[in-house]
Amino acid sequence: MVKITFPDGSVREYEQGVTGFQIAESISPALARDVVSCGVNGVTTELNRPINEDATIALYKFEDEEGKHTFWHTSAHLLAEALQELYPGIQFGFGPAIENGFFYDVMPAEGQSISENDFPKIEEKMRELAKKNEPVVRHDVSKADAVKEFTADGQEYKVEHIVEDLEDGTISTYTQGHFTDLCRGPHLVSTGAIKAVKITSVAGAFWRGDAKREQMTRIYGITFPKKKMLDEYLEMLEEAKKRDHRKIGKEMELFMFSDRVGKGLPIWLPKGTQLRLRLQDLLRRLLRPYNYQEVITPGIGGKNLYVTSGHYAHYGKDAFQPIHTPEEDEEYMLKPMNCPHHCEVYAYKPRSYKDLPLRIAEFGTVFRYEKSGELHGLTRVRTFTQDDAHIFVRPDQVKAEFENNIDIILKVFKTFGFDNYEAQISLRDPNDKEKYIGSDEVWEESEAAIKAACEEKGLKARVELGEAAFYGPKLDFMVKDAIGRRWQLGTIQVDYNLPNRFKLEYTAEDNSKKTPVMIHRAPFGSLERFTAVLIEHTAGHFPLWLTPDQVAILPISEKYNDYARKVKAYFDAHDVRSIMDDRNEKIGRKIRDNELKRVPYMVIVGEKEAAEGLVSMRQQGGGEQATMTMEAFADRINAEVADQLKELA
Repeated sequence: MVKITFPDGSVREYEQGVTGFQIAESISPALARDVVSCGVNGVTTELNRPINEDATIALYKFEDEEGKHTFWHTSAHLLAEALQELYPGIQFGFGPAIENGFFYDVMPAEGQSISENDFPKIEEKMRELAKKNEPVVRHDVSKADAVKEFTADGQEYKVEHIVEDLEDGTISTYTQGHFTDLCRGPHLVSTGAIKAVKITSVAGAFWRGDAKREQMTRIYGITFPKKKMLDEYLEMLEEAKKRDHRKIGKEMELFMFSDRVGKGLPIWLPKGTQLRLRLQDLLRRLLRPYNYQEVITPGIGGKNLYVTSGHYAHYGKDAFQPIHTPEEDEEYMLKPMNCPHHCEVYAYKPRSYKDLPLRIAEFGTVFRYEKSGELHGLTRVRTFTQDDAHIFVRPDQVKAEFENNIDIILKVFKTFGFDNYEAQISLRDPNDKEKYIGSDEVWEESEAAIKAACEEKGLKARVELGEAAFYGPKLDFMVKDAIGRRWQLGTIQVDYNLPNRFKLEYTAEDNSKKTPVMIHRAPFGSLERFTAVLIEHTAGHFPLWLTPDQVAILPISEKYNDYARKVKAYFDAHDVRSIMDDRNEKIGRKIRDNELKRVPYMVIVGEKEAAEGLVSMRQQGGGEQATMTMEAFADRINAEVADQLKELA
């Protein structure tokens, strides 16, 4: 018998060799119908894999992240199987599950190509194969046999992957129907659960991500266990197109890109700059009770600074290459991170235990070399500004300071209506410690501090292995926007390693020298990404305190432009942000155009308004309409802003 422990702590005994599916059946037939994979001792695996020793188990449905990953992993293989039948001689690269679906990189045979016109027949072939309910069978083979098998199939890319990337020993493959693929799993037990299929796009992708290698065809798709789920997803995609921050940002004149300036380098236009500055002001207000000290550090630094910090070794390939000056052996780098600079700020004078916590904040602009194919609006850029801070604390202060930063991030989420969020404790991969710096003792201490802080705050957080920063574990926050998409925003990280690498110290109460602990935190993450997410969450309808233009003043005709200017002057003097639309256009056109710009209020002025000193108010979206004095309207706007910001005082 084996003892199986469930997530709620309950324990049941089963015969040795029991499978996840049998465990689900023992609980409920309905659960057995819905479950797609299981987690055994924290590792996601197939439902038909035998469990031969005591273990913890979690049963995953499609609704779970692990369940989706399993479902879409098998769907990627189903796509490849369909392509193999439709395009004889096709070569296969990599085909993983991703956050929303899956893709497969392929190289069609000479004379063949795959375009959007081919999507319907690919989808039909996938549905046809899924209906066969083919079992997905795992085989463990030697490296030599794997090379032989994929060479015989003419799969040159698979053979290269086996020879160059995989260690000698046993290699797992999965077979469904006539298709076999290299894979670690996990997979569905069979393909029959895949009911709804959609191929979403096709793009080019270099083999192994190397621009010097051949370009393959990357085919993206998504699948679901029910057609209704696919229909809902397609509706969400249509809504997402309307909310695309690139489209709305252009309509609202917030930001732009210029090929002459360079790919992935956003330019904030005047209205976007106003919005960005107000975001910064908001965070400064939130930080006032915590005694942060703001600094400004250079946008470049000596290469040795990043060698010392470890960023050059761990992020070198993602950074812009060193800048060589005329001085011999003098090299600089565009700043990839703010933390090394803040370590130098800490070190510039002696510190005492009485000085800690020392909270150093900066809206620091950093630079990363993202591949051009991965750039996307403001969410993936080559330069961005982090709302960064580094807090230097004594070891006994870590937990309290970590909790303070949880409070700050949750207050930011509440302010912007991100009510649907989850937290993730990102730990190092215990099986790949070479990716990280620092001793086991330091890692265990810092990981324990994060878990304790979450428990103290009553914050439920999932644990993810292998997602830590190279210098320490972290707590990441993921929010779901108004249409259900998941975005990673705020982060807090505990770091025992950088203070050691920079030889930072403070004088303890007993006059000995101690090394501080460093906490990294960024509630927004970056101003660029946060703005993009906020645009898509609100569809550009920002809260009144934040929006660049609160009011559009619309004179009915040129005769009333002078009165409109008088209204605008009054609003300007009373902290109401307004624009005046004095174009020689009909009032209906002006209303439509300013609706498109998401201006929350419009005031229309004509003969009556000019004669009586009034404005006719109209809310965005055809909401409330009323006539009042300009004084009353300005008071209304300021009262609404004050109400939105009252919790931040």
